[in-house]
Amino acid sequence: MAEKIHVRRMTEADIDGAVDTIQLAFKDDPYSKWIYNEESKFSPERNRISLSLRCRWGIKHGLFYVAYPASDPSRVVGTAMWLAPKPADAPESWSLYLSRWHLWLAQLCMNAVYGRGGLNVARYWTWKASQAAAQAECWSDARGYYFCNIVTVLPGWQGKGVGRKLMEVVLERADREGVGAYLESSLREPNVRIYERLGFRLVREMECKEGGEGIMLFCMIRPPKGAEEGKRVERNEVGNVRVDDREAEETNKEGTNDRADSPMEN
Repeated sequence: MAEKIHVRRMTEADIDGAVDTIQLAFKDDPYSKWIYNEESKFSPERNRISLSLRCRWGIKHGLFYVAYPASDPSRVVGTAMWLAPKPADAPESWSLYLSRWHLWLAQLCMNAVYGRGGLNVARYWTWKASQAAAQAECWSDARGYYFCNIVTVLPGWQGKGVGRKLMEVVLERADREGVGAYLESSLREPNVRIYERLGFRLVREMECKEGGEGIMLFCMIRPPKGAEEGKRVERNEVGNVRVDDREAEETNKEGTNDRADSPMEN
């Protein structure tokens, strides 16, 4: 019988395990290899501190989750870092504003001790600029989107439904609220097909290029389930289903592996 998996909000006690899942799963990720392009300069210690700072921020201000087996609740086998939607016209709260400054100062102190740890700063800002342009083009809902920044699963636990649980815990909330979800994948195959099975659709390819080398990221949006079903009903009533809509619907029915990951901010 397969091990039962549970999901909970991340706590301080989960941080070390969560960082382990990210570092192991993203070791050979195209985005990670592009942004940390000088392997000899990469500092796992500095990277762990950076991710730990991010986790502590997310425990208070994000929607950070961990997955664990029922037989060992202290063991983290998967991690998800989600950000809640922010309406375009809503001012940022003082607590969130100050928390970002606190995180920035902590990272500044980290850099003073460890340096950049192999992080290619020019490529990081190239990615951020490309990301901002892609989101400006793709994000059409003024209410914002639930943003899946990272979903990652320990290699030995992939294909067991862990990633799906980490996605669905927020997607179900998004459906209840009638809000969409967004992610950026660093792999077309198999990830795009995996996300399509969860209701996402590829809306844009985002090229990040610097120093003669580049990567392609895949921007995907998932409309809330009720809204998507309403659109299908409307299309069926008028008898005008576009070919690409029909193909996407058929693709969503196909089987796929249950592993998901997306770029991380360090």
